[in-house]
Amino acid sequence: MSRHPQVKWAQRPDVVYLTVQLPDAKSSKVNLDPEGIFTFSATAGPESHAYELKLELFDKINVEESKINIGVRNIFCVLEKSEKKWWNKLLRGDEKAPHYVKVDWDKWVDEDDDNDTAAPGDFDMNSMDFSKFGDMGGMGLGDDAMGDDLDDSDDEEEEVTEPSETAEGEPKEQNSKVGGEAAEGKAEATPSS
Repeated sequence: MSRHPQVKWAQRPDVVYLTVQLPDAKSSKVNLDPEGIFTFSATAGPESHAYELKLELFDKINVEESKINIGVRNIFCVLEKSEKKWWNKLLRGDEKAPHYVKVDWDKWVDEDDDNDTAAPGDFDMNSMDFSKFGDMGGMGLGDDAMGDDLDDSDDEEEEVTEPSETAEGEPKEQNSKVGGEAAEGKAEATPSS
């Protein structure tokens, strides 16, 4: 009986990224049909278990422009789509994707966020207008969003009130002075019965 390797996928308008995760695969065979049929077989593990995979992709593939790299830990495929468009899902049919097929979030880009010039993980800060950050228009914060009650000094001294117990086990208020100024409010300790 053959097993299924884990598969991760992501897409762009022109390509599909497939990563077959199978460390130490031996005798790896990958076949790609122009109709969108992807097949894979290999053996792996100390007992040389057989692994097989057949995926009927959502649409057709340009086999000549696709690239496959068989590595030690995984098989990485860049499959060129025959038409430059976003697919609704990886596999054709109405069934849910098998449990061994997962989204590759490291390579994933949403259709709305697609920028053909940016590589995965790139962030274009040149298009941001930093002059608007001070304005914060429409947020109701006004000119001084932080208010005037914050001082620059962290060195201010204040009095901290801590409860402590008396010999009878009753809590009693004890003042512990941290600095020269007294705190405006004091917490009262109440005995618990």
